[in-house]
Amino acid sequence: MNERLRKIFKQLNDKYRLVIMNDITLEERLSLRLSRMNVFVVFSTIGVILVALTVAFIVYTPLKEYIPGYQDVTQRRRLLDLTSRTDSLGSVVNSQNNFIRGLQKVLMGEVDSVKNDFGQVSISQKGDYSNINLNEISPEDSMLRKELEDEGVYELFNEDRRADAELSDLYFAKPLEGYVTDSFNVAKEHYGIDLIGEKDAPVKAILDGVIIMNDWSYDTGYVVGIQHSYNLVSFYKHNSVILKKVGTLVTAGDIIAIVGDTGELSDGKHLHLELWHNQSPVDPLKFIIY
Repeated sequence: MNERLRKIFKQLNDKYRLVIMNDITLEERLSLRLSRMNVFVVFSTIGVILVALTVAFIVYTPLKEYIPGYQDVTQRRRLLDLTSRTDSLGSVVNSQNNFIRGLQKVLMGEVDSVKNDFGQVSISQKGDYSNINLNEISPEDSMLRKELEDEGVYELFNEDRRADAELSDLYFAKPLEGYVTDSFNVAKEHYGIDLIGEKDAPVKAILDGVIIMNDWSYDTGYVVGIQHSYNLVSFYKHNSVILKKVGTLVTAGDIIAIVGDTGELSDGKHLHLELWHNQSPVDPLKFIIY
């Protein structure tokens, strides 16, 4: 066995000469003295260097992302960040949907409108309060109720002045070129104004905002609702065609619909415009000049 190993080792160390000659003149150009061991060591070294370069190239360059089964160390962090943003956007969308559903209830007449002693209209959800026994209210509750009601008198007037101050600084564009045929009248539950213009006249947004409603109802036909700043919402009813989708951003003067005669409550081509501030109707003619 030892003799065989010595023979193999001797063969590995046997010297050979590699000669490169000119094929025509037979002139010797290069001569190398090699052994099998030298050749093995050289090619092994080259192989190790190539493997090391390949590993370094993959680890320190973006090519590693194309290797099957490789997981980027930052991928989990990005996924968690995207999940958090998605949850936040979902909460915002749910809040907006609840707000839009509330506006739709107001528009479709699914709320009670009550005129108080000061000429203001408040909105409350319909409910059954027939089981409340006012005789069981304690004197302390009565005193607290009177104190809160007295405070509310001054708050109502202050809110009116703040609302007028906020809205009076805004520029309101005309929703329709024409003239007013019916004015704002809370007593008749006419919470807007009626406008008549030319045939197929364009209906325009009165302020910058976002379309929150694009719907049809039996009474008011095709209706467009726009959410503006300062908790202000405008509604445009009885249109023949609606030109904007929900979620579209509009600026004052943008065409949003075409005047029409849709809905059971319409008696001719006209635009019914309503303006709601803090969920209470206000007279559009206070801010729009006709």
